[in-house]
Amino acid sequence: MHLLIPYASTLSDAGLPTQRGLALPHLQRLLPRMVPAQRLGTDEYSLSTPAEQAHAQLLGWHGADGCLPWAAQAAAADGVPVGDAPWGLLTPVHWHVGAEHVSVGYPEQLRLSATESHALFEAVRPLFEGEGWQLTWGSPLRWYASHASLDGLPTASLERVIGRNLDLWMPDHPQAKAIRRLQNEVQMMLYQQPENDHRAEMSMMPVNSFWLSGCGRRQPTAATADLVIDHRLRAPLLGENWGDWAEAWRALDAGPVRELLAHHDAGEAVSLTLCGERFAQRLQAQSQGFLARLARRFGGSSPLALLEAL
Repeated sequence: MHLLIPYASTLSDAGLPTQRGLALPHLQRLLPRMVPAQRLGTDEYSLSTPAEQAHAQLLGWHGADGCLPWAAQAAAADGVPVGDAPWGLLTPVHWHVGAEHVSVGYPEQLRLSATESHALFEAVRPLFEGEGWQLTWGSPLRWYASHASLDGLPTASLERVIGRNLDLWMPDHPQAKAIRRLQNEVQMMLYQQPENDHRAEMSMMPVNSFWLSGCGRRQPTAATADLVIDHRLRAPLLGENWGDWAEAWRALDAGPVRELLAHHDAGEAVSLTLCGERFAQRLQAQSQGFLARLARRFGGSSPLALLEAL
């Protein structure tokens, strides 16, 4: 069993007190049984999150920072015939214009219905198709685009931009010129849509832009039958709901982490990958010899120290 946990730690000043107060007894017991293996990542400004980098490596993918083809993989899973064309994920979002900068809101907070999403999608589709793009609707928050300019185009993960200054993340690659122009046209088109007027009447945030991510051609994937990715920390961390994040961590510790510990104690091969904003740290089981047992009894890694190092 290989357990991969995205959003296991935070760099947020508001979230650090909660992180430092976490009590994770099963992780505390597991860590002395593990040794550090591979570490991926650089800093919190990489386009691809450490969790994406770790997952992509396990899938056997290759690609530079910001060039992992998540869109093509998701489109294929949604039944879209992706072929060998490059694809990108267009996520309908709300851009919040603040006093100092523009930021992207958490998409799930839009509570965008399929009916609304379809209507907005159909409104903007002619803008893309008139420029030779192919657009396909996948779900309320997953619109797929295909165009030659998306091949090798580095883009920031949506998780990188939520709640942050967009100026740091807007694609400036020469191939992004067309998408930035289309984005301006889409914003003007969305402003005129009756669906957004209705949302305003209901005191709901309008859909006023999109975010492009996960560009590239679909790659073959390696078998990952033993891989378990637990996403329960994502929503509370991105929404900065620290009480919910701590509760989710405790549930994760009592569930999948406890299960991983049981697999280890049964003599099975196990791995754990913890992912923060800067790094993804993989740990694997150490030997069961006398020295290893002694080390487990008298020492070991601290969960807090490990999380803060991510």
